Formats: sequence, C-alpha cells, structure tokens
Amino acid sequence: MRIVIVDDSGLRATVLEDGLREAGYEDIHLVPPQGPFVARIERIAPDVVLMDLGSPSRDTLEEMLAVSRALAKPIAMFVDQSDEHMIGAAIDAGVSAYVVDGLRKDRVKPILDLAIRRFNAFARMQTELDEAKTQLAERRTIDRAKAILMESRQMSEADAYALLRTTAMNQGRRIADVAEALITASSLLGGKM
Repeated sequence: MRIVIVDDSGLRATVLEDGLREAGYEDIHLVPPQGPFVARIERIAPDVVLMDLGSPSRDTLEEMLAVSRALAKPIAMFVDQSDEHMIGAAIDAGVSAYVVDGLRKDRVKPILDLAIRRFNAFARMQTELDEAKTQLAERRTIDRAKAILMESRQMSEADAYALLRTTAMNQGRRIADVAEALITASSLLGGKM
C-alpha cells in the first residue's frame, strides 16, 4: 500500500511514519504542503493520504480539503484543535477519519484501517446512489415512451411496454435506449411528450 503523509512538521511526520513502519508499511512518501504539492501527490498515486495539520489556519484547512476532493482516496486528517466549522468542512470534503489531538504512533494503524473502511463504505453507498438515480431516470424515460405509444397507437400500457421490450431485444439495445430514441423521434415529428 502506497501512503502519502502531508506534513510540514518533521517531528509530527516522524510519529506517523514510525507508526506506519511498525505496522508493516514500507511505501511511505512525505510531501510538505508547499508549492504544487497536490500535483506531486497525484503523481505518487497513493492508496491512502494522512494529513497532519497540527493547528491549521482556515486557509491551510481549505487547501487540504481541496486535496481531499481532488484525490478521491481514503484520507485521515490529524489536527491538534478543532471546531464545528472545521469538522463540517472535513466531512463535506470526504475526509474519512478526522482525529483531534490523537497523534500517537500506536494509533496510526487503527486510524488508517478506519479511514480505508469508511472510504470504501462511502464509495459503495455513492455507487448505489448513482445506480438508483440512473434506474429512476431510465424508468421515467420508459414511462414517457410508453405514454407516447399508448396515445399514438391506442395501446394499453402492457402492450406499449411489450413493444418497447421486443424492439430492444430485436435491436440488441437496452430498453431505456429504445425509449429515449422514441421520445427523441416523437419530439422531432411534433408529437406530444
């Protein structure tokens, strides 16, 4: 597993690195948050990012949260102090583990494991949500196409659906694609949608 530590404090980065090495991780990269560091992180292509911010200013926090949004990887963020705004911003940016005043090398592995599990759980939920939205949109498209067929051909809903399904099978296409084509054709021909 390739791990990036984003830290501008050598002492604090050493604590994280020691904890990772004791847990058996070897592919560890330290990236100070200076210059085009996001591009450097992207080139490294880490599996996980650990951000040690200590006592970040609002600007530093916003910059680190931009990293979180850009990478779409499990991220654990260590801070010395926090407030509701910082916690909310971290959650909104997709930070998987937000640890306040908990930087000890014996805690690094459990926190890393938590960040990975939470990231994976969130990614699964996001995928399921996207699939559900797609299915709902396709269902609406199919319903619109059925309505066009029912009105233009005086068909029942069951017959309209059967015609869409048969056409999709005969053309080797998905029923939602056939429905979309029908809606497009109907609108071009001046039909009702």
